[in-house]
Amino acid sequence: MSIDPVKYIANRKLTRKQKAALVIVSLGADRASQLYKYLSEADIEELTYEVARLGKTTNKEVEDTLDEFYKLCLTHKMMTDGGIDYAKVVLEKAFGESTAKNLLEKVSKTLASKPFNFFAKGDPKALLSLLGNERPQVIALIMSYMEAEQSAKVLENLPEEKRIPTVTAMANMDRVSPDAIAIVESEMKRKFSSIITSDENMNLGGIDYVADVMNHIDRSSEKKIFDELDVSDPDLSKDIRDKMFVFEDILFMDVRSVQRFIRDCDTKDIVFAMKTASEDMKTIFFNNMSKRQAETVRSDIETTSNVRLKDVEEAQQRIVNLIRKLEEQGELVINKGGGDDEIIV
Repeated sequence: MSIDPVKYIANRKLTRKQKAALVIVSLGADRASQLYKYLSEADIEELTYEVARLGKTTNKEVEDTLDEFYKLCLTHKMMTDGGIDYAKVVLEKAFGESTAKNLLEKVSKTLASKPFNFFAKGDPKALLSLLGNERPQVIALIMSYMEAEQSAKVLENLPEEKRIPTVTAMANMDRVSPDAIAIVESEMKRKFSSIITSDENMNLGGIDYVADVMNHIDRSSEKKIFDELDVSDPDLSKDIRDKMFVFEDILFMDVRSVQRFIRDCDTKDIVFAMKTASEDMKTIFFNNMSKRQAETVRSDIETTSNVRLKDVEEAQQRIVNLIRKLEEQGELVINKGGGDDEIIV
């Protein structure tokens, strides 16, 4: 008996793996590649296999899959930010009781499988009282499960004598066995809720992760950490810097990219940022502004006095954050000095 391929495609039910493959295909190669760096080699291999054998899909399959993916992402954010009760109320109002229940069950299983998930909503300063007495290796392991921004807050407030050992431990961390995670978890169970461990080794820490953390940390803490790392482990310091984008890297950006981020910059941030900037940096900014804006900024720099170093560093950090955001959106190109990247116009 022959099978009508049109009817088969119209009536088939996609598996979870096929849905994941469909999301990857729909995102496009650039965005998909950004997701791949968070997956294990086994997951990448399996997902790539599913993408390769996906074949033809209907518009309805694409729309339904992306709709489900969006709802799951929305549910995950509400549960981690506001808790399960908050998520339940919002989802029931938005999608109805049955759909809300289904979404909550799926996301609950995902959250339950992530070790140290109870740290997700914790205030970084409150966590310090719990982590402060732990060894740097333990702190590094726990921080590796946090979002980079949360890890940055914890790192900023760690005692100075523990910062460098923790950064070093995170950077040197690769794969951690379930047994090692279980030991740390059992030690923490007295203080926190029980945790379900993963069945396979997890990719944790590493240079990329530390660079991401350092990208979120304040300029003052960043400088202190690198000053110490330059002495204790200069090779590691260089490896982390090579993965980062910092304010000084603006010197190596192409003209169009500089003009693009300056267009969205707050003039006050530029004025403050220029207070401690080198002459080369000032030249980069002034040469890529309109004549009128350059005159305004120069005048404001001269008349603005008694600016705190903290305010200068925060202004520089806001500019860096803007550049990173525009780079993620494909609006400009970050080309760090000393690299082999070539910009083709």
